[in-house]
Amino acid sequence: MDGAERLRGGPAAAVRDPRLFEEFYRRHVDAVMRFVARRVDDPHTAADLTAEIFLAVLDSAHSYRPRLGSETAWLYGIARNVVSSERRRVAREAERDLRFSGRRLLEADDIARIEDRLDAESPGRRALAALASLPEGEQAVMELIAVDQLTVTEAAAALGIRQVTARVRLHRARRALREKADVKAPETEPAAPQARSTSPAGAGTPDPSLLQVARGGARA
Repeated sequence: MDGAERLRGGPAAAVRDPRLFEEFYRRHVDAVMRFVARRVDDPHTAADLTAEIFLAVLDSAHSYRPRLGSETAWLYGIARNVVSSERRRVAREAERDLRFSGRRLLEADDIARIEDRLDAESPGRRALAALASLPEGEQAVMELIAVDQLTVTEAAAALGIRQVTARVRLHRARRALREKADVKAPETEPAAPQARSTSPAGAGTPDPSLLQVARGGARA
């Protein structure tokens, strides 16, 4: 992956050449859309945020350092900032309708394609919901490693923190999730599969697949 990504000079070269930027966009748009789809459930929002992330690349291309991780990891760092900014913007709005002001109209095919992506990434959104109880720093590291599948090195680079800090936060997050699961397990009564699937995300025991990742090792 790295060799293909770093051909032709990476993001810095791409922003100077429209043809290279189109190649860069095509190389990474699916990964960025998956990242966004794990965090929002509206196709218009997903389309807008994906576009904003690539616009942000134009201002941030100079910050990419290949030795710190892949282009994808770097893009995820930008994506986190864009998604966080959108969440803060929405929180300040008094009326939900303001979220849709000034947006381009999506074609029916666009909406269907993005809805398919949102459906495919619904397990990721449930996993992120299970992390909501963690402190912000630990949650951020766990998201990128357990859900977005970055290495510890890449997650540290995306968050702008030292690798040792990322490892400490990852260890604390996994310990907290294991303790939460151990506490809830005796209290949980058997329930039909339908009852479990309809409970609010994050309201019960953390997602089992996420806990499995929490018990495993992290890539360097």
